[in-house]
Amino acid sequence: MRAHAQRILRDTERSVQRSLRDQNLDASGPHYGAFAQRDGVYQAKSTIWCAASMIACYCHGQSRYHHDEQILSRVMLALDYAERVQHDNGLFDYVTCNFFSAPDTAFCILKIIPHLQYLTAKAERSAGEETVRARLARIIHAGAHGLLEGGFHTPNHRWAIASALAACGRMFGEAALSQAAQVYLNEGIDCSPDGEYAERSAGNYNTVNNDAMLLLADALDDPAYEQHVIRNLHMMLTYWEPDDSIFTANSTRFDKDRLVYPQAYYIEYLAMGVKYQIPEFLAMANRIMEIVHRRELPAPDVLIDLMLHPQWVQAEYPHSAAPERYSACYEASGVVRVRRGHYTYTVMRGRSTFLWVHNGSIRLGVKIGGSFCEHRAFIAETMTQRDDGVHLHQTMRGWYYLPFEQPPQTSDWWQMDHASRAKKPGPDMEIDVIVRETDDGLEVELQTSGVAGAPWRVELAFTGITRIANEHLSLPVRGDEVLVLRDSFFEVMNDDAVMRIGPAFGAHHFTEGKEDSEAKTPGAATVCLTDYTPFRHTLTIRP
Repeated sequence: MRAHAQRILRDTERSVQRSLRDQNLDASGPHYGAFAQRDGVYQAKSTIWCAASMIACYCHGQSRYHHDEQILSRVMLALDYAERVQHDNGLFDYVTCNFFSAPDTAFCILKIIPHLQYLTAKAERSAGEETVRARLARIIHAGAHGLLEGGFHTPNHRWAIASALAACGRMFGEAALSQAAQVYLNEGIDCSPDGEYAERSAGNYNTVNNDAMLLLADALDDPAYEQHVIRNLHMMLTYWEPDDSIFTANSTRFDKDRLVYPQAYYIEYLAMGVKYQIPEFLAMANRIMEIVHRRELPAPDVLIDLMLHPQWVQAEYPHSAAPERYSACYEASGVVRVRRGHYTYTVMRGRSTFLWVHNGSIRLGVKIGGSFCEHRAFIAETMTQRDDGVHLHQTMRGWYYLPFEQPPQTSDWWQMDHASRAKKPGPDMEIDVIVRETDDGLEVELQTSGVAGAPWRVELAFTGITRIANEHLSLPVRGDEVLVLRDSFFEVMNDDAVMRIGPAFGAHHFTEGKEDSEAKTPGAATVCLTDYTPFRHTLTIRP
C-alpha cells in the first residue's frame, strides 16, 4: 500500500501546515502553544491531536518536516500547554463537557501512545526525538495514573480507559496499571455475534472500540480481542451506501443520520486484512482510499500507525471492492440491510423511520405518523423475516387512568404514585408492515386495524431531490416542503436519478397540531399519504 502511504504523508503534512498557521503564539495569554477546536475553544485534546501530526512528520524520514527545528519548537510549545492544563492527578478536562475526566484523558494519551512506542523502539534517536520522547512519556505516565481513579459515562469509555491502562502497564512495566485494565475487561466486551457494539455507532464509536480492541490485543498478547474487530468489519461491509457514505440511522449517538465517510475504518481493514489474509478487507482498504481520492477527502490520520507497522505499507493487494449484492439480518440490532447493485434498502425495528431506501443520490425515509394515546408514530416491536418479505408489527395499547380507590396522600398531581393507579383498558391499535422485493424495487404493504376514524398518514421524507412530479403537476423543491398527494404514481428526481413511488392516496389534509406525530425529517421534502384508520395500502418504490 505504498501509494496509500504517500497520500497519507502528503495529507498529514498539509494538516501540519495548517496547524503552524493556527497555533496560539501569544506568550502572554493562557493558551500559549495550544490549538483551538473548530469552535475556537482551546483545550488539551485538540492540542494533542495537532501535536501528534507534527510529531509524526518530524520523525518520518521522507517528510519535508523531518527533523525540522521549527516543528520541534512548535511541538514542545504544544506539549508545554498540555502539561500546564493536566491536573496534578494526571487527568485532563474536556472543557465543553467533562472535568477531571478519565475517558477524555484516555483519549488524549491514546492519541500519542503510538508516538511514544515508535520513539522508544527506534534504535537511534536524534536529540530532538529524545526530547519529544521524554516529554510524551511524562504526560502519558501521569495520565495513566490519573486513569486509576476511573469514572466513565458511556460503553466505549470503558475500552478507551482499559486499552490505555493496558498499554501503559506494558510500556512502563507497572502491574498496577495492567491490573486496573482487567477490572474493566471483567465486564466483557459489548460486541454482539453480528459484530455490533452497544452504541451501534457505525459513523464514530465502532472505530473507537475497534482501535481499543487492537491495542488490547497487542498490550495483553491476546488476539481474542481482534476477533471483535473482525466481526465488526465484516458487518460494516454491509453498511456502505451507494454514495460511498456509511449507514448511520441506527446509531444511538451523535453520528445518527449524519453524512459520514469511511476513512476511519481504513487502518482497521488494512491491519486485519494483512494479519489474517482476509482479501475482502484488503479490497475494502483499497476502496476507502479510492473514495478519499474521488471525493477529495482528507486521508485517514494514521501516519504514525504506518511508521510503527512498515509491513502494512509493504503489503499490496490488486483489487478494490465493496460488496454490491447482499442481504443481512442483524436480529440483535433490529436491522435488515440489503443491497441490490445501485441501491440499498434498510428495514428497522424499534425506529419510527422503519424503512430507508438509498440509490446513490436520493435518500428516502418512510414512517407512519399519527396519534394514539401516548404514541406518535409506528415503531415496530417485532421484526420477522418471512417468505413474503420482512414483517414489522406493533400493538399500540389504549388505556385510561382510573381514580384511586383510596384517597392519595397528596393532592399534588406530580407527587402522586400514578404507577399504582388502576387503568381502564382502551381499544388497541394494530399496525403491520411488510417490505418485500420485486423485480425492479420494493413493495411496502401497510395495514392498520382496531381503531376506526383516526387520521393517520404515511410520511415519505426525501433528501437529495430537486423536483417532484406526477401526471397533474411538476414542482421544484427546496428541501423543506410538506405535500399531500392524493392519487397516481409520482416521481422524485435530481439531475442524476429518479425514484418512482405510488400509488399515492389522500383522504385528509395533513396539518401540524398539538396531537401531531414526531417532527419531520430536517432538510427533507416530505410527501404525506393520508387516510383514516383502518386502512390497507401497498406502495411500490422503484429506486
